[in-house]
Formats: sequence, structure tokens, C-alpha cells
Amino acid sequence: MAASSVIPSTQTISRRTWAEVSVSRLRHNLRTVQDFVGPQATVCAVVKADAYGHGAQGCARALELEGAAWFGVTSTHEGMLLREAGIKGRILVMAGFFRGEEEYLVQNNLTPTIWDRNHIQLLEDAAERLTKDKVNIHLKVDTGMTRLGANLSDLPALADALRQARRLRVEGFYSHLASAEVLDAPSVEQQIARFGQASATMVEHGLTPQFLHIANSAALATRPKTWMNFVRPGLALYGYHLPFVSAVTGAPDTSHELPVLPVLTWKTRVIAVRDVPAHTAVGYGGAYVTPAPARIAVLPVGYADGLNRQLSSRGRVIVRGDYAAIIGNIAMDLTTIDVSGIAGVEVGDEVVILGTQGHRTITPWEHARHASTVAYEILCAISKRVPRKFVD
Repeated sequence: MAASSVIPSTQTISRRTWAEVSVSRLRHNLRTVQDFVGPQATVCAVVKADAYGHGAQGCARALELEGAAWFGVTSTHEGMLLREAGIKGRILVMAGFFRGEEEYLVQNNLTPTIWDRNHIQLLEDAAERLTKDKVNIHLKVDTGMTRLGANLSDLPALADALRQARRLRVEGFYSHLASAEVLDAPSVEQQIARFGQASATMVEHGLTPQFLHIANSAALATRPKTWMNFVRPGLALYGYHLPFVSAVTGAPDTSHELPVLPVLTWKTRVIAVRDVPAHTAVGYGGAYVTPAPARIAVLPVGYADGLNRQLSSRGRVIVRGDYAAIIGNIAMDLTTIDVSGIAGVEVGDEVVILGTQGHRTITPWEHARHASTVAYEILCAISKRVPRKFVD
């Protein structure tokens, strides 16, 4: 009798490339932020964009266990994913909503951001259909970012409409800073002043929101007057800072950095090793040619995993505690590195793409410099086919 074939579970198959997310570091970072702003400010943990590439559901669970009561997401869909993961805390949907999503917001106790009259009517109608007495909303005002938010000139009429809404409660009032990492940027002070004026307009029209907020990670670290009673850290929770600089001199300033710890380590393993002679073309287009005899390792990771192609023949990884240069063009699934100067490299060796191994470290900012972008994009670009493993 022929043996029946058994297809193994994907859980039993070795990961070719994966990202480890440190739960202890994530919880440490939340405590660090909360201790820094003190008990007078509620921390809204921003987990939008899949927690900046770290895995929103797992991160939110860990943060909720550490005491996070609020979470910030971009969309109704992101909010629903947190609810499906069992998150009980408040969820602020920061980028508005489309017609047809209002009932999902109301049913699942998601807190929508609004900025125009259409939002008011949609939510009022949904609350009435679902017999919901009060729906908490946060009103956003544009103080100079020129993206989302009510215009300052429209605020009086909008405030009057909200005061007359029977089923809506203006729980929060907020804005967003465009250049908080620039320590002496005049535009930031202008935005803060406009927000103060807008808050006064709200009070004049009979609205006194419980929460006022304008501080992101950079403002939280550099401008205590922006804390008010609600802050929205994102990048800081995952262990990074924007580079703080002076608008006048352009000089970097590290004195405002919080003692947060990087949460994510991106890893892969060597899948092949080969020795090649001098003048050997490597990879697509022969973009790299070995100047001397070389020992080359192949990694099962590429741009489909989120490894930016701009790191081709520019970036580096860490293997056996030392740096190894990326050589040739990064392909969809494979990347080649030069391990000529590193003794003993063999198939199966663990390789760090982002993070620390021994005394060596590679940060998202290093990748960002090569790719002419920002660390946010590097982290968010790590693709869904790279499993996130929550450790410790």
C-alpha cells in the first residue's frame, strides 16, 4: 500500500527571513514615554501602518498589557483589525472615514476624526439607526499642515453644528505639526499659536473637549507645552527618533532623545556560499564585478520582502558579528553579500539586516540614507511575507 503524502503545516517550516519584535522593549518604551509626560497626559499609542511595520495586533496586545488605554490608527479597517484581535481600549481613527463606514465605527466603539459637516450627518444618522445615545468624536483643525482638518475660518460654523448634534460628543480637539523635529522652526510656533486660537474659538461656541492634543513623538520629546493632556507617540514607541536639527544652523541635536530602545530586529540566514575568481560578474546585469577572488554568500531576502533596492552595492548586513557588504543588484528574492574577510561563514548562519548582532548595529536610518528616504518608510516597507515573531 502506498504511503499517504502529508503536507506539513507552514508552522513547521523554517523561516527564510523574519522580524523579531521585542515585547519587553516595546513595553519599556511605553513606560518611558508615560513617565516622561507624567500622569497629566494620556498616551495614545499610535499603531497605524501595522505598527510602523512591527505588527499592529501583537504590538497593541503588548501595549495594552502595559497599560495603554488609547490606540491611534489611520482607518476604520485598521481599527476593526484591532477589535478582532481582542483589543478593548479606545481606538482613535485619525484619517477620517468614507461614507458607508459610519456604522462600523459606531458599532465597534471606534472614535472617528471629523472635520466637515458631512461627517456630522453621517454619524448622527448611524447613531440613530443603531440607537446609540452618544458617539465620541475628535475634531481635527488644520493649523498649517494643509492636509486634513477644518479650516480655521470654518471652525465657528462647524462648532455650532456639533453643539446642535444630539448624538455626538466632541471628546477631543487636535491638530498635527509639520516640522516638530526642527527645534527652532518658526512654523511650529505658529501652528501652536493657531491651535491655541482655535481652542479658544471652540470654548466661545460652547464646546469644551476633554482632550486637547497636538504632540507627536518629536514634539513630545522637545516641546512640553504641546503635551496638553493627550500625546500621540508613534516612532518613539518602536525605539527611534527623527534626527533633531536646528533650522538656523542645520546642526544635529541629540540632547532631546528619549531613552527608548529599538524594538525590531530583521533577520535571515545564509542559503548558499561560493568562492569565485576575480573579474566575476554578480547578479542581474552584472552590476558588480569582483575586483579580486571573493567568497560570496547568498541570502534568501530581496525587495519582495521590503529590502530596498537602493541598497544594491551600497548597504551591508551583519554575519558572525561583522559587517558584510551587499554586492550586486538586490533581486526580488535573493541578495548577495561579500564575506571574503569573515572566517567560517556557512549555510544556515544567521544574518542581521536591521538590528544588532554582537557589537555591530544597522539602523533603519542607515538604510534610509542609502535610499534617500526616512526610517518610517524602511520599517513600513518590510513586507507581509516576512513573519513578525514576538519574543521575550
